[in-house]
Amino acid sequence: MLLDYYQLAEQPFGVTPDSRFLYLGPKHREALASLVYGTESNRGFLALIAKPGMGKTSLLYHYLSYLRDKARTAFVFRTDCDSREFIRHVLLDLGIDVKGMDLPTMHDSLNRLLTEEMRAGRRFVLVIDEAQNLDESVLESVRLLSNFETPWMKLMQIVLAGQPQLAERLARPSMAQLRQRVSMVIRIEPLTHEEVNAYIDHRLYIAGGENNPIFTAGARKLIAEHSEGIPRNINNLCFNAMSLGCALKRKTIDRDIINDVIADLDLESLREKPVATQNAASPLAKPGRPIAVLSSAAKSESAFGRFAPKVALTTAAVLAMGWAAVHTMKPATRASETPATAPALVPVSASLAPSVAPASAAPGEPVTAPATPSPALVAPAPMSGIATPAPGATPSSTATPDPASETIRVSQGQTLYRISVKQFGKYNQALLQEIRDLNPWLNDPNHIRPGQTIRIPSAKEVSTDLSHAAEQPSSAAPAETGKKQ
Repeated sequence: MLLDYYQLAEQPFGVTPDSRFLYLGPKHREALASLVYGTESNRGFLALIAKPGMGKTSLLYHYLSYLRDKARTAFVFRTDCDSREFIRHVLLDLGIDVKGMDLPTMHDSLNRLLTEEMRAGRRFVLVIDEAQNLDESVLESVRLLSNFETPWMKLMQIVLAGQPQLAERLARPSMAQLRQRVSMVIRIEPLTHEEVNAYIDHRLYIAGGENNPIFTAGARKLIAEHSEGIPRNINNLCFNAMSLGCALKRKTIDRDIINDVIADLDLESLREKPVATQNAASPLAKPGRPIAVLSSAAKSESAFGRFAPKVALTTAAVLAMGWAAVHTMKPATRASETPATAPALVPVSASLAPSVAPASAAPGEPVTAPATPSPALVAPAPMSGIATPAPGATPSSTATPDPASETIRVSQGQTLYRISVKQFGKYNQALLQEIRDLNPWLNDPNHIRPGQTIRIPSAKEVSTDLSHAAEQPSSAAPAETGKKQ
């Protein structure tokens, strides 16, 4: 269904090392040229080292394809073995029956094959993938294979391919003899942003998506940032983004879809650890939305990042003082016989608002609240989207919600985009503006936190029981909130 929807002949972001999809960018071309040059120069041992997912295996298949008519080759990728099993894997890949052979007999068979290939004028190349998993004893057996030689040439060229742990293994003092025989160390570096863009275009082209701009420029930039330039990460992001886009009937993949995929795959969990303290203190930090930690960002700190802890502490202190003042005045409010139609007044701490007293009041005398509430005594506007009813207020005195909207509580990992798609099946600029009009405190719609209460427009078909909802006691909202949590 995905291929038909995007008009592709095959999956462009598969997980198998298909050499047809190998993107030979500058770094991969350089690595391939080094492998070919080292082989043709009879350098003996070559080492190919790169991070996981950089396309080492795909590059090795391309290298072996190049050697198909020029040399006899053997490819070994099962490296969790001992020395005898390793030689057995080599002979099996060469098509030699090893049944009943012991280790010396297998060495003799390999020696005869090497001699035959030399007489035929062909090279022999042994490629070992995932070499970082080899034990030191097996690596020593590999080193001894290089002793198959004549006075003028090596009978076997060996390529050790693996992850950075292979470099650590070769750097050990016990591996000094093998390390000295490695004449070339070839590296594959991560792709740049421009190379990521070319990589995506290349795979879409091979899959039949020529001139089909599925990913927007903003989406590609986000993929480059969060994949760290590693092809396997790029494949995972692009495949999941296309799957989500197909489900949402989106012909074009934009940044919103990529952000949702990043949150679902949780690729940034390790990169968030260095800034976990700052994220927890910032009121705009959003769980589930990974924050790219780039090298440039690590060197500089924004002004908001420096003052966010102070803002959070100040806000918490103000809320605590307001809460204490409300509960201190609550018994007095209940004891007074205030008419049901009287507006609710909320005492405000002297540190938060100037005291209001009649000009005729003598010093030390109690001040009676005026019939018309002073602006200093009116309940402050709700903070962080959470409505706080005035103490002692009757249901008729509390603000009645807009009948054309409804209140929801933000769950873990939810975004305005996901909430809109779930509630209305769409997400556009008009709907976003309507949500912002209902939540004027929402300064940045890209940062909402779990536990926040926001208002959204009611669907036309779900607009019943509004009068009944307005008659509910003001304490019903906290009870409902507690159940959802």
